[in-house]
Amino acid sequence: MAPAMRGGYLSEGVPASDTMLKVFLWLRYLRKKKIVFLSIAAVAVSVSLLIVVASLFSGFINAFEQAAVEAIGDVVLYPPTRFAKYPLLIERLEQTETVDAATATMMMVPGLLHVGRGTGNVRPVEVWGIEPGRRDKVTGFKRFLLKQKNLPGEPTFDIPEAPEKTAGFVGIGVLGEPNEQTDEYDPAMAEQMIGTQVILTTGTASQPKKGDAAEPPIKRRVLLFTIADVLQTGVYQFDEACVYLPIEKLQQTLYPEDESPTAGQVLIKLADGAEPDVALAVIRGIWRNFVEEQLEGDPYLIQRTQVETSKELQKPFVAAYRKQMGILLVIFGVVSIGVILLIFCIFYMIVRLKQKDIAIIKSCGATSRSVAVVFVGFGACVGAVGSGIGAVLGFIITRNINVIENWIRIIFGLKLWRSSVYFFSKVPNEVDWFWAGRIVVLAVIAAAIGTLIPAIVAARTKPVEILRYE
Repeated sequence: MAPAMRGGYLSEGVPASDTMLKVFLWLRYLRKKKIVFLSIAAVAVSVSLLIVVASLFSGFINAFEQAAVEAIGDVVLYPPTRFAKYPLLIERLEQTETVDAATATMMMVPGLLHVGRGTGNVRPVEVWGIEPGRRDKVTGFKRFLLKQKNLPGEPTFDIPEAPEKTAGFVGIGVLGEPNEQTDEYDPAMAEQMIGTQVILTTGTASQPKKGDAAEPPIKRRVLLFTIADVLQTGVYQFDEACVYLPIEKLQQTLYPEDESPTAGQVLIKLADGAEPDVALAVIRGIWRNFVEEQLEGDPYLIQRTQVETSKELQKPFVAAYRKQMGILLVIFGVVSIGVILLIFCIFYMIVRLKQKDIAIIKSCGATSRSVAVVFVGFGACVGAVGSGIGAVLGFIITRNINVIENWIRIIFGLKLWRSSVYFFSKVPNEVDWFWAGRIVVLAVIAAAIGTLIPAIVAARTKPVEILRYE
């Protein structure tokens, strides 16, 4: 039998152990059958595609949740109507160990902002009354300001050269449209608008007086203020329409009849290490006591006030995004079944062409199970190599997705990612390693499954019939 082995694919240098024999055959087939590299390439492409899709969706969801935290803090106390004496409530909240900082906000009011000269420079806006210093402690508000982010101290509405003027912040999208090609705003243009006086027109609902049918249900309010700074958050809906004014000034303009400070909601930042469930229970208890002691125990305020984390408020949207992500991964997973079929065809061809090799191995004492393991193991190795290459490729594409998108815009003149559609100015580029690991493991299993039938065919090979005429 030795001469036959020497003249065939097995030489005198073939290792005697079963494991070494399998490794020898894997390396030999990989070297002699270049078509196997087609299977590796197919696995790599499928894995990289799935990793990029999963990472982009996960990145978008994470950015969506993070944007909510940056906009409203960790927890929001949201009564059904305005309430008075909010400084006392904030003081009580900050005295607890679960709350790091809190700030009051006047509820969003729609309005029209007249910017610059001319009758057509009017923008629809959303007006918020805020406490800039406290809001920065809760949300990191200062880092979005073009001018004050590099200045020491807390952000402020004050204008040193004109302290008597009412000032406010505006989103960069309120002052100008983003570039059509790059989808980017011009910060230099926005900074030139700082110090400009603008006119805000808004209104408040009022109940008509008895016996006075002419009393309008909506009262028009006009406020002149100076732009003290410009915000660029990277979130389209905030950059495009938001105007921020001192909460006290906005209250005086909208509700001059109010005698004490009023607010529409309270934004809260939790202390490090605070458990959300415990913190929510503490905040609800403080709110109940505050209403009973300071607001005459109004049951409407106690029962209808929402105290939720920012992530819980976004949960319906996040659930919808995750469902879309799952559907898309299933679709691409079904398309990737073609990789299994490709591996099946390639390995079946190898088995049919290597009948003599298989017969010689079995005639040397190899069992049918060992022969089957050779091909299944080889398929798993192909899947492991291909998925490894695909994981590296998926990592490179995901991390450089903004560069790739920019080059597509330069070469083809096509802007794929627009903040007005996808909310954010940049494509999320963080790799989701949880999904990447699952995809790699499934790719190896799928490659092994693709070799099962060829492995069974190889295991059932009968040496006598193959070598009869040799």
